[in-house]
Amino acid sequence: MSMLDVENITSSYGNIKAIHGVSFSVEKNSIVSLIGANGAGKSTTLKTVSGIIRPNCGSIKVLGEEITKKDVHEVARMGIAHVPEGRQVFARMTVFENMEMGAYLETDKARMRNNVEMVYDYFPVLKDRASQKAGTLSGGEQQMLAMGRALMSNPQLLLLDEPSMGLAPMMVSQIFEIIKRIEKDGKTIILVEQNANMALSIADYAYVIENGMISFHGKPDALLGDEKIRNVYLGIN
Repeated sequence: MSMLDVENITSSYGNIKAIHGVSFSVEKNSIVSLIGANGAGKSTTLKTVSGIIRPNCGSIKVLGEEITKKDVHEVARMGIAHVPEGRQVFARMTVFENMEMGAYLETDKARMRNNVEMVYDYFPVLKDRASQKAGTLSGGEQQMLAMGRALMSNPQLLLLDEPSMGLAPMMVSQIFEIIKRIEKDGKTIILVEQNANMALSIADYAYVIENGMISFHGKPDALLGDEKIRNVYLGIN
């Protein structure tokens, strides 16, 4: 059984359709990348999966259970955590307070302590900065905090929206190494990323979204071998 099955979803902003009949599947313990140009519908797809946007039609199932009409907090209880584009940390709160916000559904104190240690294991800098205001962190540290906050709920499915945006190349490499490690530790990840080369370098499977529709999908090697994908998204002639 797949971790996630999305079938024929269409989502709109008012009268404007952002995605049209999008279908894809995500296997357990895998990284699936969604690549495409700005405005193609990648972020809308993630927001629809996490319940931020209610689709006009279609079906979304997690481990075979329908979640299409569930609210955001209900989707979160199903084990789905969303790391939004732009990080969106609570700037005036400390690093640890931000992390606590990610654990708002957790009532077991022992599990919460274990989740804190898990996050610090992935991101040691957050332990060093625990009492520091989140707004004073660097962009890379804020991205780590956004991911750490999401991991505080110990999700089974992690949605990452543009984790490399605005980061220096060295920090991008570090973030992607951690994403791969999170997958190896048993999480399933959907990665929306404009840096297609980096996204494909760690993905098990990938989908290309153009004008709100899936235009191509396959293993990373297949996408890298497609001339149009290479020219348009990877900058390779």
